[in-house]
Amino acid sequence: MILGVCGAMEMGGKYDVIVVGAGHAGCEAALAAARMGARTLLLTLSLEHIALMPCNPSIGGPAKGHLVREIDALGGQMARNTDRSYLQLRLLNTSKGPAVRALRAICDKDLYRRRMRQTLWQTEGLAIKEAAVAELLLKGNKIQGVHTQTGVAYSAPAVVLTTGVYLNSEIFIGELKYKGGPQGQPAVRELSQFLLDLGFTTGRFRTTTPPRIAAHTVDYSRLTPQLGSEEPLCFSFWSVPRRRRQLPCWLTSTNERAHEIIMSNIGRSPFSVNKIEGAEPRYCPSIEGKVMNFRERTGHQIFLEPEGWDSQEVYVMGLFTSLPEEVQLQVLRSLPGLEKVEIIRPGYGIEYDYLPPSGLKANLETKLVQGLFCAGQVNGTSGYEEAAAQGLMAGINAVLSVRGEEPFILGRHEAYIGVLIDDLVTKGTRDPYRMLTSRAEYRLLLRMDNADLRLCDYGYKLGLLPEKEYQSFCAKREEIERERERLESVRLSPRHEVNEALVDLGSVPLDRPLSLAELLRRPELSYDDIKRLSAPEKPISAAAAEEVEIELKYAGYIQKEKQLVQQMQRLEGRLLPPDFDYQAIQSLSAEAREKLGRVRPRTVGQAARIPGVSPADVAVLLVQLRAREKGGKRDDKKSRA
Repeated sequence: MILGVCGAMEMGGKYDVIVVGAGHAGCEAALAAARMGARTLLLTLSLEHIALMPCNPSIGGPAKGHLVREIDALGGQMARNTDRSYLQLRLLNTSKGPAVRALRAICDKDLYRRRMRQTLWQTEGLAIKEAAVAELLLKGNKIQGVHTQTGVAYSAPAVVLTTGVYLNSEIFIGELKYKGGPQGQPAVRELSQFLLDLGFTTGRFRTTTPPRIAAHTVDYSRLTPQLGSEEPLCFSFWSVPRRRRQLPCWLTSTNERAHEIIMSNIGRSPFSVNKIEGAEPRYCPSIEGKVMNFRERTGHQIFLEPEGWDSQEVYVMGLFTSLPEEVQLQVLRSLPGLEKVEIIRPGYGIEYDYLPPSGLKANLETKLVQGLFCAGQVNGTSGYEEAAAQGLMAGINAVLSVRGEEPFILGRHEAYIGVLIDDLVTKGTRDPYRMLTSRAEYRLLLRMDNADLRLCDYGYKLGLLPEKEYQSFCAKREEIERERERLESVRLSPRHEVNEALVDLGSVPLDRPLSLAELLRRPELSYDDIKRLSAPEKPISAAAAEEVEIELKYAGYIQKEKQLVQQMQRLEGRLLPPDFDYQAIQSLSAEAREKLGRVRPRTVGQAARIPGVSPADVAVLLVQLRAREKGGKRDDKKSRA
């Protein structure tokens, strides 16, 4: 066992699961573990900063909103908490197909934090303590617990690290540089060094944040408002949509004067002068980077997002920067509507350690230490939603490992969560990973609207979805199936009144009998139109109607994606033995041997997605597997031929 740096240890208690860190990943991990019946301890640097939103006030957006819905369907908390604390809620990409439509909320950051903290305190089996973890306790390569800076040891057979951007973190504002984390929190130095000494590899990422400005110093008459949805919406499947007051966001843009100020001070931006390849987020670049890399652009959009009902802070979305504070103020005051603006908090850059996710198994357990799980930005991701999704999965798998049960792993065809984790553990990441709809091969299957149909059965089986909510889901699923069957079975003949109604709806008259389902597949007709032609005996819910319409309208495309899934599942179903000696398979390329040995994929499908593993290498693996399954020893020279 590894002892703590503070000498003799005082035992603080025994738990089943310990979660280190109480950001979005830590909150979901702790709630999942406790709701599954595990005695859980959540350790945080600051009780006041639980569920902190240190950067933007938003939840959701394309792909990210899909993750939130999936977390909700599995029994997580993020969607419910967002519904209880949003300032504005919108449905994005409404003019596009259902695969990319997504909800995005602007939250009251303080209310979000308080609501989540209240949920944590009220969860049975969950203890919360303020403490900084300095070391992990181990016996051989198995986790035994954690040791805090104050000398207290807590024991558990499973530990989840959700340390965010705090490992050995440094803040940069122009020439100013100091050790620390977001919003005045301390950097975590001892644990970072301990992980290195233990044999973990760490990488270094950097990102920037925008300044926060005082709302009363903004001239809103010169800005373009961006309003929330008039239609009642909600993130959680279990919330009730209702109309409520919302706050607008506001749009402005940079200009040539702002770009001149930035370029004349570019030498004072530490991240622009001293670049690390791939370290800055590709999908959330600094304003310095945008101005330098897109010199032909005369302006970049800037969104002003309120941070709370009772807060004067406004988040300047799009103006991510590490320039000195006085330069930030000059840039802001060159923008329309911000000529007299005052900064409340300057933007800053942050650099921090992360653990390359290729060192994780598919259940988010580390390969180096048994019983140690990692989730969130410590795995090289960015964003609250990505962190929460990993936290939920790590919490679930920590409990399953304690019970000695099989891990819970979602496939790429089942959830964006599956895509996220598979990308991380299979491909690793060279810059902070952000979830995008383009990362998923089966986008039409992984829609935001059907996350409950895909995942609620899992959530209920795991013990995360209460009986009442699961029964509500089952009723919705039956409603969808019943209406789909009705639409497929009811046929309309080309009678005068039917054709007249179709013409009124802007559609083509019938020349032969068609089912209601066939009519619904016409692009100009909606489900509401079909109801005018033939209504069900019992009205169905709006959510069920939406699902039926999408499934029928896109039936051909959906079927094609399902066929692709079936083809890929043949490879996903071929498990690779954990003791496979890839170095001994000389017919594999040298790069494939090295990467397969490092990643140690679970399946042939996962092996095929590793960069550097070619289709020829996959064919060799299949030959070797067949030989192994037959119990014979294959001559590798023959397999090479």
